[in-house]
Amino acid sequence: MRVLAVGLSEDFVDEVEKSFDDDFFCIIDCAEDTYDATNFTDFRYYELVIIDQAEITLSFKRFLSEIRQKNNETKIIVLNEDEIMQIEFFKFGVSDVIYTHINSPRLLAVRIQSNMRDLFEKRIEIKNLSINIPAKEVTGNSKLISLNGKTFDILAYLALRKHRVFSKDEIINALWDEPEYVSDNTVEVAINQIRKRLKSAVGSQVIHTVRRRGYKFSF
Repeated sequence: MRVLAVGLSEDFVDEVEKSFDDDFFCIIDCAEDTYDATNFTDFRYYELVIIDQAEITLSFKRFLSEIRQKNNETKIIVLNEDEIMQIEFFKFGVSDVIYTHINSPRLLAVRIQSNMRDLFEKRIEIKNLSINIPAKEVTGNSKLISLNGKTFDILAYLALRKHRVFSKDEIINALWDEPEYVSDNTVEVAINQIRKRLKSAVGSQVIHTVRRRGYKFSF
């Protein structure tokens, strides 16, 4: 999962990342303010945006509108020190507001995991296929299937989001620290490996191509 933190220092974000559970895979980018954030959201896919109220330099309503035009499933968390403003932010439709967060990276980490809990199951069991995410193990018909590194990450990422179709760019943006240096071919090779190994183990495809849109997990 890729997260954009707006107005938070890199040191604070580093502490947040250290506070995540070991099996919680998350890449956090840092933007200085909402104006800078629009540059990130133009070319990277984010499932969550965290905004420090002090760095809202554009119209907040306009900023939310722009984010949702790019991805209407993006969740928004606002960090603020004004208790009264919490109600106003919820009226705008944000997912969560965190009050007096500034000295607690652990609090922010827990709230991120809480808001995104549906994307981080420990184990996926479908028919004769089992994906153990913390252990990074895949089994089909009780036999271990060898999938490592980003190949496993792609399978787990799509399986946890089986209701959606993802383009190659979205997959790259979600799973690589520097997606600008990763080619579409990298995803194609990984998808082909997943298909070949899982079909031989479970007898059917699990990742399907949706023409002109991308890939979808279906089993």
